[in-house]
Amino acid sequence: MGGWEEIRKRRKASGERIKGDERILGDSDFVMSVLSEADERLDQRYELKRKGIDLDRVARRVEEVLGAEPGTAYSKGRRRNQTVVRGLFCYWAVRELGMSNTEVGKKLGISQPAVGYAVRRGEALVKRDGFHLLD
Repeated sequence: MGGWEEIRKRRKASGERIKGDERILGDSDFVMSVLSEADERLDQRYELKRKGIDLDRVARRVEEVLGAEPGTAYSKGRRRNQTVVRGLFCYWAVRELGMSNTEVGKKLGISQPAVGYAVRRGEALVKRDGFHLLD
């Protein structure tokens, strides 16, 4: 658009109002689509919280879906089974519940970057096998 000055000039010349957000670069349609998508994610997170889905519930669901022993999601270690469980757990905690990598890392006793790597592993698992947090 050329910055805020251009937008002001355009508005004066044509009376046209443009939807904008200084955090998002793009035209009105793009800004609206990004804001709409963010709103949908927020609605989904509130719905999960309303249903009582918290970290412990996510951990149980991950263990159920992957057939892991209870407590595996919170266990320390680098065995293949643990990293797969931790990946799906981190993915659902960060992407579905909206928790930060730092919050999840503190709960698991791992670093924030380690949570980021685990989220990527979990995302690949969800894409490959089609797992869902809710039945």
